[in-house]
Amino acid sequence: MNDTEDARSEPDAGFRAAVARNLPIVAVSVVVLAALILVLADRWRRGSFIFGCAALLAAVLRLCLPETRVGTLQVRSRGFDVLALGCVGGAIVFLSLSIDPLGTD
Repeated sequence: MNDTEDARSEPDAGFRAAVARNLPIVAVSVVVLAALILVLADRWRRGSFIFGCAALLAAVLRLCLPETRVGTLQVRSRGFDVLALGCVGGAIVFLSLSIDPLGTD
């Protein structure tokens, strides 16, 4: 094998870095998609709870991951992002748990 064939058989290091950098937003997007599926299946309270959990997951990932790995979850400073996502996620979870079921799921 020559150098050209070796280069084609290995993935590009830039691609790997891009995938690793965007993995947190992909994880959060999968949880949001699950919430959307629940809402479309007429399980809106469960869907809203899962959506709030997705925002809390994003806050935890933004808090724990270094700047080089956080990807597109980074919008402003770390403190602002964590505070905003935590407050919104916590409010959505609280509201979804406090809604009276009224005989529905």
